[in-house]
Amino acid sequence: MSQASASESYDPYALLGDFRTGLWLPQYAPIQKGPWALRRIMMAGARGYWGDVYRLRGTVVLTGPGVEATASWMSMTPSEIESQEIGLGFAHGHTVVVGLGMGWLAANVALRESVSRVTVVERDSAIIEIVSATGVFAQLPAAAREKIEIVNADALEWQPHGPVDTLQADIWERFVEERKLSDVRRMQENMKAEGIYFWGQEMEIWRYACRRQGPEPALDWPLIRTIVAQDIGLPLLLPDWPDYPQKIAAATPWWTPQDDGWYGA
Repeated sequence: MSQASASESYDPYALLGDFRTGLWLPQYAPIQKGPWALRRIMMAGARGYWGDVYRLRGTVVLTGPGVEATASWMSMTPSEIESQEIGLGFAHGHTVVVGLGMGWLAANVALRESVSRVTVVERDSAIIEIVSATGVFAQLPAAAREKIEIVNADALEWQPHGPVDTLQADIWERFVEERKLSDVRRMQENMKAEGIYFWGQEMEIWRYACRRQGPEPALDWPLIRTIVAQDIGLPLLLPDWPDYPQKIAAATPWWTPQDDGWYGA
């Protein structure tokens, strides 16, 4: 397949089963470009980012070359959706979305009235072709669609023309990767965004909590603020949820490595 199928389409809402979201989700069609493929797979259930389990009827997934084999790079699963909601809630002004994926994150950013402009930075032209062929942005209202500009470039090298209000970064295969924080710091050197949310940032907060207190840290808001200011050193966007520390602690058993000392020295 090199073009989206006109005879088959997927409705992500129907596949999400018990899980509910207020985000806009586009219709998709199966398509393949080189090693990348967008398709529906069977999935009876899945865990959300914060640890809860939901019954599903399947999901739509974007697969492509991974570190070891073909991997899922984005999907319409509870963990993917919940792990983007915080950043979306902060998006305003000129927002840069790093990593196009399946396009739904950038689309939801563009739908926000507080957002005036969306720049999507994607280095793989095949991903851009897939999202274009399946008509993700064409399904948006014109006012939202007109905000979006897609740039075919390496996010670690790209520099904006003008200020960036919020940066939404998701270019990684897994929630926890050794290079993730250094990648975000490199992006920020070029973009100088006012605020940043990067995919899986809660796992990085937990990493530094473990470095400070051992494998079972007593995470609370004062510790989170200390970690962000002293260890991470980036203008991270954090929700004002009183239970945010507890939600991070509940999520980490499912998304962090099980190896002793994974969090490093």
